[in-house]
Amino acid sequence: MTRINLLPHREWARQEKKQAFGFSLFLMALLAGAIVGLVYFQMNAKIDYQLSRNKFINDEISKLDKQIAEISDLKKVRRSLLERMEVIQDLQSSRPSIVHLFTEIVATVPNGVFLKTLEQTGTNLLVTGEAESNARVSTYMRNLDKSEWLKEPILSIIEVEDIKVNRISTFILTVKQTSPNASGDDDDDDGGIQ
Repeated sequence: MTRINLLPHREWARQEKKQAFGFSLFLMALLAGAIVGLVYFQMNAKIDYQLSRNKFINDEISKLDKQIAEISDLKKVRRSLLERMEVIQDLQSSRPSIVHLFTEIVATVPNGVFLKTLEQTGTNLLVTGEAESNARVSTYMRNLDKSEWLKEPILSIIEVEDIKVNRISTFILTVKQTSPNASGDDDDDDGGIQ
């Protein structure tokens, strides 16, 4: 019987299987590396895209912050202008009343009464003056009470000084400045100062 030696053949088959396994292992490693590289580049692209979006959003936020600061500055300017307009309107509305006030002061002062000072605080007037007698001060107060522009005279101080020839009464009184339209009916008010 002849003997066949199969040892080299088995060795060759084993070698071929090892090479095929190594080649397939190399292909798998290459494929895995390609997949990992593709995922890495794709993630980097997404990160770069998100970073560019974040930068755009931050730039827009800084622009809006500047606009908000400008708006708050404009609101301050607007508030200041409104306050100035209010002051101007108050001055415009009180301008005729000052003329009426001085006209009424001149019209209500009787003979024998001399005014020294007038001091206005809000709607109150502090009047100091001299009179030839207490009766003249009373007449002055009645005239003030009858006036449309001056009401509620209150005598604070009256002092009589004896000078060589005459007696002089020094007085201090307060009176309120009003408007004829302020105390009248709203239906009769035409909106202007008469």
